[in-house]
Amino acid sequence: MTSRMVSVLAFIAGIKDRLASEKGATATEYGLLVAFIALIIIVGITAFGTALNTWFSSFVTRVGTW
Repeated sequence: MTSRMVSVLAFIAGIKDRLASEKGATATEYGLLVAFIALIIIVGITAFGTALNTWFSSFVTRVGTW
């Protein structure tokens, strides 16, 4: 084999390794998972905050009438 042929084969093997790598897919999956968890936390805090605000408002009203 000539050195040029070895270089071409090494280049092709490198490209095949990059295409077969799943590191990018794993990072994307983790990114989507983190985004989904963050969305759930935001929705939960918003709902809890609204309920807590309502509770404190009614509590202040009751205390104010004493």
